[in-house]
Amino acid sequence: MEKLTIQEEEAMIYIWELNTCIVKDIVCKYQKPSPPYTTVASIVKNLERKGYVKSERIGNLYRYSPAIKQSDYKRNFVGNVVQNYFKNSYKEMVSFFAKDQKISSEELKEIIEMIEKKEV
Repeated sequence: MEKLTIQEEEAMIYIWELNTCIVKDIVCKYQKPSPPYTTVASIVKNLERKGYVKSERIGNLYRYSPAIKQSDYKRNFVGNVVQNYFKNSYKEMVSFFAKDQKISSEELKEIIEMIEKKEV
């Protein structure tokens, strides 16, 4: 799975939300001032080239839909972060966030309970 740029990732999030869409639908999801239509169209073409979206021609338009599930992207992305920054250890990653106070001990307890109940 090829890494996405920040702009590609933002557009991909909108495509996952919309499920099927045309470029105009994606442009409408951006906060104002939204990027130009041509910029978004170019980003979507890059996503298609990278295999993240598939297209279907309908008259003069192309309708786009995700070719990759959002959960698969998240799994791959988080896996790469853990591998590259935390010595391939999820324990190291959780420890990092706990030390940096980004996650509380109560939240950690809730996570442990979810894992034990297999709710994750």
